[in-house]
Amino acid sequence: MEQFLLGLAIVCSIAGLATVALLLFRQHQITQGLRRQNAALTEGLNRRDEELRHLATTRLPELMESLHNPAVVVSGPLHDPQELGPAYERGVKELMEVFAGSVEEVQSRADKAAKATLRATMRGVQSLASEQQLAITTMQERHDDPDVLEDLLRLDHMNAQLGRRAQATAVLCGSWPGQQRSASSLSDVVRGATSRIRDYLRVRVHSPVNAAVVSRAVEPVVLTLAELLDNAARHSQPDTSVEVNVQNTHNGVAIMIDDAGVAMDSEELAHAARLLTGLRSVDIHRLGDPPQVGFAVAGVLAARYGFTVSVDTRSPYGGVRAVVFLPSNLITTVPTDQEGGVPAAVKPKSSATARAQKTSAGAEAPVRATLNTTGRTAGGLPKRRRADIAKPSGAGSGGAADRPARPARETAAGLGAWQRGTRSGRAASPSEGGAAAPGLPAAPPDGASHEEGEDQRP
Repeated sequence: MEQFLLGLAIVCSIAGLATVALLLFRQHQITQGLRRQNAALTEGLNRRDEELRHLATTRLPELMESLHNPAVVVSGPLHDPQELGPAYERGVKELMEVFAGSVEEVQSRADKAAKATLRATMRGVQSLASEQQLAITTMQERHDDPDVLEDLLRLDHMNAQLGRRAQATAVLCGSWPGQQRSASSLSDVVRGATSRIRDYLRVRVHSPVNAAVVSRAVEPVVLTLAELLDNAARHSQPDTSVEVNVQNTHNGVAIMIDDAGVAMDSEELAHAARLLTGLRSVDIHRLGDPPQVGFAVAGVLAARYGFTVSVDTRSPYGGVRAVVFLPSNLITTVPTDQEGGVPAAVKPKSSATARAQKTSAGAEAPVRATLNTTGRTAGGLPKRRRADIAKPSGAGSGGAADRPARPARETAAGLGAWQRGTRSGRAASPSEGGAAAPGLPAAPPDGASHEEGEDQRP
C-alpha cells in the first residue's frame, strides 16, 4: 500500500513538474513573442518618426518650391509604404495635398495683393512720366537755344526709359500697356523700341521690311522689343553692337535680335522659355534683385496679343538670339501719307517734325536715338552728335547713311531755326479755322495717345 502511494506520489510529482515545465515554456514563448512584437512596434514608430521629420524638413519645403518652379522634384518617402502601413501613407498624401492647396491659396492672395499695390503705384508713376514728357515737349517747342535743346533731348530720353520701366512693371502686374497707337511701320516700331533703352547707340538695324504692325499690337511689340534690346545690351560688352534683322516669312514677320554677350546655359534657357510662354502667372517676389522683368513682360504681352518670343537659338556672335515672330494677323500695309501716297515710314521728315510727332508709335527714335556724345559744352555737360543706328535699305556708298555725323549743337540749332521760322510764319499769316500754319506738323497720327498713365484695352 505504501509502495503504491509512493509510486502515485512520484507520478503526480512528475506530472506536476511536466506541467510546470510546459507552463514555463509556454510563458517563455509568449514573452518572446511580446518582445518581438514590442521591438517591431518600436521600430515602426521610429520609422514613422523619421518619416515625419523627412516630411517636415524635406518633402514639404520641396513641395512648396515646386509650386512655382517646375524644375524642383519632390522627394519620395524614406521607407517602403508597405512597412509604414497603407493608412499611414494615405494620411501623409492627404496632408501634402492639403498643405499644397493652402500654400497655393496663400501665395495667390499675396501675389494679387502685391500686384495690385504695384499696379496702382506704377499708374501714378506713368502719369507723372506723361506729365513730365508733356512739359519737356512744350519746352522743346518754346526754346530755340541749341544748348537748351540738347539738354532737353537728353531729359527726353531719360524720361522715355523711366516710362518704359514703369510701363513694364504695370504690365507684369496685370495692367494694359496704357497707350493706343495707330498702325506703324516695322521700321518705326524698331526705332521706337530702340529709343527707350540706355544703350541705343549700339543698336544696328538691317533688312527693313515694307510692312506695318496693326494698331492694337504696336505698343505691346514696341515694349517687348525694348525689353529684349535692353536685355541684349546689358548682357554684352559695351563696345559690341546689338544687331536687329527683320525677315519676311510665309505667315508673318520675324524680328531677330543678336548680341555678342554671354550665352545662356540649359537651365537658364529652360527658365526663359517658361517665362516667354506667358502661360504661368509670374511670381513678382522671385524676379531677383534688381528685378529682371524683361522675359516675363515679353511673355505676358506675347500671350495676350498673339505673337511669340523665343531665345533658344545661339547668336552668330556667340551670345543669344531673341526672335519675335509676328503672325500675319498682326501685320498690315505701311500707312501712307494722304498728300502723295508716300509711305509714312519712308517719307522724309524734318528733325522738328519728327520730334513733334514723337507721341506716335516709334517716333521717339528719329531724333533721340541718333545722338552720340562728342566733347563737352562750356558748362561741362557732354555734347552729342548724330550717329545713324540703321542704314536704309539700298543705301550705298556716299548715301545718307555714309555721311559724316552732324554735331548735336548743329542739330539743335536747326531745330531752333525751324521754330523761329514757324513763329514768324504764324505771326505773318494766321491759319484759318484753326489749321496748322505752313511748316508746322499736324496733330499726332490717328489713335496716338500721349497719356501713359491710363489703361486702355485694345
